[in-house]
Amino acid sequence: MSNRTRWDLTNVYPSLESKEFKSAIKKYKSLLDEMEAFYKKASKADSKTESKKLGKLLGESVERFNAIFSLSGTIGPFIYSYVTTDSRNKDAMRVLSELEQMSVQESILNTKFQAWIGKLGKAAVKKAAKTNEAAKAHEFSLNETVEQAKYMMSEAEEIIAAELTLSGGNAFGKLQGTLTSQMTVDFELDGEKKKMPMPALINLRSHPDEPTRRRGYEAENVAWESVKETLAACMNGVKGETLILDKKRGREDNLHASIDSARMDRKTLEAMLSAMHDSFPTFRKYFKHKAKLIGKEKLAWWDISAPMGKTDKVYSFDEARDFIVENFNKFSPDLGAFAKRAFDNNWIDAEQREGKRGGAFCMGVDRVKESRILANFDGSFDQVSTLAHELGHAFHNECAYQAGKTPLQKSTPMTLAETASIMCETIITEAVLKSVKSPQEELAVLEAQMNNATGVIVDIYSRYLFEKEVFERRAQSELSSDDLNDIMERAQKATYGDGLDEQFLQKFMWTWKPHYYSSGFSFYNYPYAFGLLFATGLYAVYQKRGSDFVPDYKDLLATTGEDRAAELADRFGVNIRTKKFWADSIAVIAKRVDRYCEL
Repeated sequence: MSNRTRWDLTNVYPSLESKEFKSAIKKYKSLLDEMEAFYKKASKADSKTESKKLGKLLGESVERFNAIFSLSGTIGPFIYSYVTTDSRNKDAMRVLSELEQMSVQESILNTKFQAWIGKLGKAAVKKAAKTNEAAKAHEFSLNETVEQAKYMMSEAEEIIAAELTLSGGNAFGKLQGTLTSQMTVDFELDGEKKKMPMPALINLRSHPDEPTRRRGYEAENVAWESVKETLAACMNGVKGETLILDKKRGREDNLHASIDSARMDRKTLEAMLSAMHDSFPTFRKYFKHKAKLIGKEKLAWWDISAPMGKTDKVYSFDEARDFIVENFNKFSPDLGAFAKRAFDNNWIDAEQREGKRGGAFCMGVDRVKESRILANFDGSFDQVSTLAHELGHAFHNECAYQAGKTPLQKSTPMTLAETASIMCETIITEAVLKSVKSPQEELAVLEAQMNNATGVIVDIYSRYLFEKEVFERRAQSELSSDDLNDIMERAQKATYGDGLDEQFLQKFMWTWKPHYYSSGFSFYNYPYAFGLLFATGLYAVYQKRGSDFVPDYKDLLATTGEDRAAELADRFGVNIRTKKFWADSIAVIAKRVDRYCEL
């Protein structure tokens, strides 16, 4: 690894100490203060205000918010580029804290605006929006704001909640991230004793040697045991805050806000979950065949990601780049050229190192209309697939940027945010399958594909069950780390079933997944399944339509922030409210299981 595998954001701001960055911070504060003054005047208007005058106020409001969001959507990612790659950077952590303090004002302004729009009502907003170009262009966002205003506390209570979360749920989430990113474990690997960061230790789950995988699993659990009470306190803090706020806001339950945020409905979620549940026997068939191939009666947790078949291929970062660009080009020259630009301009921080967050993510940087990607690349095909996944997110951003979408227009729910990423993963996997030269090589590729599908269908369902019960139990009392372990193990037994050895599950899965520690977004799990199955369905459409599909697909990506999921799916003749759509997508995966079991 070299500087080519560390991201570069110097075209955004030279550094955290630079005059350009400090000027941007001052500008952000100025925009917030100006919006504050504007709002005091604008909020005097009500539903009886003349439509043209009200339309002008709405138009100026969205333009001001877009300017604020564009700047915060640049400053924030720039700071996170330091914090997520070096959690020991005290200067970056201090600057992040300062930004979060200022962001409270943004949150309060957003709350006040939402309350005002809610009081105006849908009819008045709709009529006024027709009279102003900016307001009309953001009509979907305005209507959604009216709808969600029903679930607000009083303005004073919302302001207090925004201020307190910095030392409440948000603080607990930061603690979990800092603690898990700084943990290291002394581990002997290939005859050499190393101090391994937790992401690298977790990646040993895909090591070809079973004793190494098992030792990694055991070392991981010893490490989590040492911090489980701290992380349980974090979980209790985040979920406790969410429970109180959801109740005060009049939400039906703790799933309600998540569904609205996902721009879907319960009927769609229930149809998808039902299809997922029905697929468990198919995945257990895969588990049992894999166990047979490695000479076991049942898989242990450390075997789930064990490589199968035989491939000597270990990708260098350059080889991963070339393979991705080449095959993206076959889908669309635009996608291929975009990926090449991302690699050439150091948008990707790929190396594993101490102090760096685990996993992978993509973040848009609004000022330069670019994205940045964090990964933990180890040369495996799985990590090549991960790079493709995150580049899909970046291409999604690119489509919105090219279409001239504003921050409000490109605010995409997570369900649809996974569409492009899964599509890009699929492109790469299908390309590898076409290039295999032996059954053992095909088995290796199918294993990577099935392992991913298992994580998104079976494991995600277990995480959904886990979070659902955590909320139900946390409403009654705080949960101990042992309680959380018990809930997680039972959720895994309910989904993996007899496909795994119940003696060796992963009760500590809740400790390192950051998705559980976001007070602003609960049930950060099922949207991944939505993304996989929705993209699988769209890929089937692409296979039928060929290159004619691409322009419509790019238009879909550009507009995912401007409609609900079901309406966007309708463009491709897809009805996501029916179980059949989800079952048909899972049937594509089931065929891969059948082929896997033939090998």
